[in-house]
Amino acid sequence: MRRRVTRSIVPNLLTLANLFSGFTAIVNISDGRFTRAAMFILLAAIFDMLDGLVARLLNSTSEFGEQLDSLCDAVSFGLAPAYMLYAVYFKEFGESGIFFASLPALSGVTRLARFNVESAGIEDKRYFRGLPIPSAALTIVSYIIFYHNSELVGQFGEIAIFGITLIASYAMVSNIRYDSLPKPTIRNVRRKPVFFLFLIVGIIASVVTAGDAIFPVMMIYVLFFAAKHFILWLKETINPEDEIDESTDSGKSTFEI
Repeated sequence: MRRRVTRSIVPNLLTLANLFSGFTAIVNISDGRFTRAAMFILLAAIFDMLDGLVARLLNSTSEFGEQLDSLCDAVSFGLAPAYMLYAVYFKEFGESGIFFASLPALSGVTRLARFNVESAGIEDKRYFRGLPIPSAALTIVSYIIFYHNSELVGQFGEIAIFGITLIASYAMVSNIRYDSLPKPTIRNVRRKPVFFLFLIVGIIASVVTAGDAIFPVMMIYVLFFAAKHFILWLKETINPEDEIDESTDSGKSTFEI
């Protein structure tokens, strides 16, 4: 028992590092240092990825760790991006601005609660129901930092930030299935070659462009599965006798050729 507790310390410390990074991001947002805040949100995402990986490697996954992870994610990927939206743009709209800026936080917390309930039962680990909250945070923050005040967006900046806020918020609480990130094994690479190619290209493009490509890559991820969900819904509506169940599609992924 003591050995298991000792093993759980490392992943839990990484989870708390996620929370600390999110808190630091909020402090920087309050000081108007948005780029620095975005870096800490990205750092929180790295810690969020590492804590689960380390927990599995040490065989120290626990219900406590899952709940702690969700609480920390609510701050780093829910509250921090929402506050950034408010500080950058929505504060000029008064109380209505507070409401719109809070949508990613409200949706993110709801998404986390639903995930915790579902993970306690039978769940298809190949998919997430609803956009994962770190992905939504990365989408919002990358737009704010790289595009909101850019010439590329120009006069459509106000419409864009409203649209992205609504899209990210709705995607989190929707029933849209998003492929989860599988372990980078040879078997998984062969099963999802396009997925891994998209991931590698996205990472390389983001590094080469010094972050400019993060937002387009995230929007492709968000909208691709939304479009797929709509097409499947349309097929089921037109041909209700041919019901399509993504969880029983012979184990094939969206990205499998």
